[in-house]
Amino acid sequence: MPLGKEKKHTIIDNFRTHDKDTGSPEVQLAILSERISYLTEHFRTHKNDHHSRRGLLKLVGQRRKLLDYLKTSSRERYAKVIERLGLRK
Repeated sequence: MPLGKEKKHTIIDNFRTHDKDTGSPEVQLAILSERISYLTEHFRTHKNDHHSRRGLLKLVGQRRKLLDYLKTSSRERYAKVIERLGLRK
C-alpha cells in the first residue's frame, strides 16, 4: 500500500472530529479518496494492470457506501466532507 504512515497521520489530523478520532466516516472517506487518487495516477502509466483496477473499483464502491451513510445520517457533515475532498462539482 503506497499510503505511508506519515501521510496517513496527516490525513487523520486534518479530518478528525475529536482528539482520538481515527475511524469516523470523514476520516475513512479522506483515506479512501487518497488511495483512489493514487491508483488513478497509477493507471495513467500502467494501462494493462487489470488486477489493481478491480481493487480500485472496490474502493470506489466502499467510498460510495460511506457517502450514502453520511448523507442519510447528517446532511451538514456530508456537505462539509464533499466540499473538503472536492468530490462534486
